[in-house]
Amino acid sequence: MRIPRSFHRTGCGTPATHGGFTLIELMIVVVVIAILAAIAYPSYQEHVVKSRRATAQACLLELGQFMERFYATNMRYDQTTGGAAVALPQTQCGRDLAGFYAFQFADEEPTAGTYEIEAVPQGAQAKGDTLCGTLSVNQRGEKKVGVEGTAVSACWK
Repeated sequence: MRIPRSFHRTGCGTPATHGGFTLIELMIVVVVIAILAAIAYPSYQEHVVKSRRATAQACLLELGQFMERFYATNMRYDQTTGGAAVALPQTQCGRDLAGFYAFQFADEEPTAGTYEIEAVPQGAQAKGDTLCGTLSVNQRGEKKVGVEGTAVSACWK
């Protein structure tokens, strides 16, 4: 009768075939995963920053549309026909970006014929978005960025 190969023993009573991984093999796998993570995580963070920036741009355009509807109703940007001052509405878009962008009128309150709305990055977005910074749009549809030297076309797509 023959003894199956898996039952053959080599010194000290260990089986001739091993069924697991060695420590070196496991360490190689850990190193490969660490290298991939080191490459992928910054790329992922950059993608998240760009996505939030694109959402903030959409919010600014939505708020610009609100201002145009307000003008069509009241024939001015700064107050209603009854004299009440204009205030930017709380939109779902703005609530989605709470903690990442603050939407407000720029340095000046709107006048009868002009306004400028800006999205100011906050928290993680302010740290991550070093390319564009504050985004803004005015009554003429002109788009601006807050970082000196950055082309508007690089931020507003």
